[in-house]
Amino acid sequence: MPFPDPSEATAAARLAGLLDSAMDGIISVDDAQRIVMYNRAAERMFGWTAAEVLDQPLDLLIPQRFRGGHSQQVRRFGATGTTSRRMGDTTVLYALRKDGSEFPIDASISQLHTPDGKLYTVILRDVTERVKAREELAAFAAESAGVREQEKSRIARELHDELAQSLTALKMDTIWMRDHLPAADASAQDKIAKMLAMLDGAVASTRRIAADLRPLVLDDLGLVPAIEWVVQNFTQRTGVPCELLVDEALELDEPYATGVFRIVQESLTNVAKHAQATEVVVELHPRGEILLLRVQDNGVGFRTSDPRKPQSLGLVGLRERAHLLRGEVRIDSSPGTGTRVEARIPIGRAA
Repeated sequence: MPFPDPSEATAAARLAGLLDSAMDGIISVDDAQRIVMYNRAAERMFGWTAAEVLDQPLDLLIPQRFRGGHSQQVRRFGATGTTSRRMGDTTVLYALRKDGSEFPIDASISQLHTPDGKLYTVILRDVTERVKAREELAAFAAESAGVREQEKSRIARELHDELAQSLTALKMDTIWMRDHLPAADASAQDKIAKMLAMLDGAVASTRRIAADLRPLVLDDLGLVPAIEWVVQNFTQRTGVPCELLVDEALELDEPYATGVFRIVQESLTNVAKHAQATEVVVELHPRGEILLLRVQDNGVGFRTSDPRKPQSLGLVGLRERAHLLRGEVRIDSSPGTGTRVEARIPIGRAA
């Protein structure tokens, strides 16, 4: 009977000691996705001991709804020949504890060919606190955005109801003065004419500033009339035809209505500034619990891989608006083919 090589036993013991001293959970599975290695950090993380999970399927540690997809992803990863990569990319992965509770993880996977077959090793970390902090920050940002919109609405209404009306009353008094001054006093009549022109400009500017701060039609009539207003305003300012495809019955509660309106408004502002387009299409379509918002132009386009200009915050603002609503924005563009901004907003029962 051959005796084991002492040097191999020593190396194995050192490796086991290193794995058990690691702060991150380390799990290895064979080609059949059965657990063959499971360190102490994984024991603390999942609540299962190594004796309980060794030679058990990896599905034991994965929530039921993710098991089928996870197996397919591992097989695809094995076929690529890539040595290692991060799992989940930008999405949050979830694992399953012995007590049935789920928790978010950050994980990377690697593969290794051995004489006994292929081994997949996953290094994972419990990121519950990080995800919780991120959610709290997102909730704070959403609340702050809501407060800003309320303040904008208050200022816009005061500008519209107080300042614009006062300027209109002042204009009426000025007209009365003009009508009661002697017609022969040409200098006074000329001065009053200039005052009236200045008042007309001030009234128009006040209403424009109020509308830019917060279009009152959004509060008074709802989302669809507000988007119709911003589309018409875009065409009037730029001369570029803009087609609107939207269900007239679409209604959203706050903060969805304001968020969707701002995404459309900022997208059209970007088109007006940069696209040099001759045609724009705006679409809003509820699809189950997702609202699909798309703004497409036929302008000059750009390379999405190019670095952002220091003062260019338009696309950043779009992504931030969608993020506050727990949605996402995808921007497709290339030189000469126009730009498409597509947002997917999880509206749930808000529609």
